[in-house]
Amino acid sequence: MSKTFMGWPTFPKAAEVAAADGQLRTNVRRATHTIRGKRAVLVDERPDWQDLRDTAAALKDDVLAHLDTYLEQVEEQVTAAGGAVHWAADAEEAGRIVTRLVRETGETEIVKVKSMLTEEIGLDNALEEAGISARETDLAAAIVQLGDDLPSHVVVPALHRNRSEIRDIFVREMGKHGRPAPEGLTDDPEELAEAARLHMREKFLKAKVAVSGANFVVAETGTLVVVESEGNGRMCLTLPETLISVVGIEKVVPTWRDLEVYLQMLARSATGERMAPYTSTWTGTTDGDGPGTFHLVLVDNGRTRALADPVGRQALRCIRCGACMNICPVYERTGGQAYGSVYPGPIGAILNPLLKGPDDPQTASLPYASSLCGACNEVCPVKIRFTDVLLKLRADVAEGDARIKHRAEKAALKAVEGVMDHGPLWNAAIKAAGTVGVAVPKGMKLPGPLSGWTDSRALPDIPKESFRSWWKRTAGGTK
Repeated sequence: MSKTFMGWPTFPKAAEVAAADGQLRTNVRRATHTIRGKRAVLVDERPDWQDLRDTAAALKDDVLAHLDTYLEQVEEQVTAAGGAVHWAADAEEAGRIVTRLVRETGETEIVKVKSMLTEEIGLDNALEEAGISARETDLAAAIVQLGDDLPSHVVVPALHRNRSEIRDIFVREMGKHGRPAPEGLTDDPEELAEAARLHMREKFLKAKVAVSGANFVVAETGTLVVVESEGNGRMCLTLPETLISVVGIEKVVPTWRDLEVYLQMLARSATGERMAPYTSTWTGTTDGDGPGTFHLVLVDNGRTRALADPVGRQALRCIRCGACMNICPVYERTGGQAYGSVYPGPIGAILNPLLKGPDDPQTASLPYASSLCGACNEVCPVKIRFTDVLLKLRADVAEGDARIKHRAEKAALKAVEGVMDHGPLWNAAIKAAGTVGVAVPKGMKLPGPLSGWTDSRALPDIPKESFRSWWKRTAGGTK
């Protein structure tokens, strides 16, 4: 089975391990600083950048407010163009649908275009259980797959790997899955890219079935859009006989005219390019041109849950550019795998809990994986207010009955609440704290399950006199 995030440690535990890996921190810092530097230059050359952001956010909000209508339009247009539309409520149903569609072709090996959604739903494992091998063709995604690794970035999944590590993976693994790496392969980027090209070309020419995601779906025409840098996606979208596209229901844009807004923003934010080298579009099927059979699988998998959250739904605007990750001080020190999901960084810290709910043990800690510095707010091309959503999700965890809470912590908070609700009792507690505070040593660590409160912060000094006592004694500082 392919490696998955199922059973992954919670963020605090995973981050502690990742932050201690010096090579990982070096790899992540080098890559993120390079991308964000290029992005800043290209954003600055657009005087209308803020206008584009406003428009992109407004268009997405319109889609989310009328999602049912737009999705029905997508189904109507795709069907009219010769495609078939399937609806999947969750990951399990999506896996069953795609597995059935591939089995109907009789093929046992398929090629894939890089897709975050297929990673999210564990599609490769579902196909593997059915005896179907799904081979990634995007260079970074292929590195992750060949290394039996997990992605760490939405745009550059192998961002945590350096050239030497990639070379070792190619030499060790390529021959097990097709054409082996060339003899004497070095870690020169051109040599590595050529080795990948030769290995993948063999897959492209043999494949009868391809699976893709989509960056956008145009409701007006039923057109799907894939934006990429390498050309592997276009090979997958044009050469096979059957194409299956697995797409989240939030990927809709209303019209072709609206699409131009996002195409001006995506490459700049994602890779620091004015435009992506390859933008592929397709609408249904056309005799003699591209795949003869097209299936669109529209997937919910928690998106309607997120849509129901009046603050959190803005996370569904996300166009997966990764700009928030490249600017985030927390992501820079932990890398992406610490988040336990294909969606890491600030977008992962809000999207994962929204999709799974605040009481999911693996994701409930993610809203706390932030310094609340707000840098992600400033770089997001669709103006997601990450800090607003993070604070709201923290409140959901604090006020709900989330399983992440330790029983001792819940009992302590309940006891404090009872004291604060009783005025005289609270005043007595404040006076007592001032007396006891003198005996509390500086830097004291709380014991047992409460130690989490002082593992990463100093216990503040307790003043001898409360603010209320000071105010009463000095008449508010006037005497």
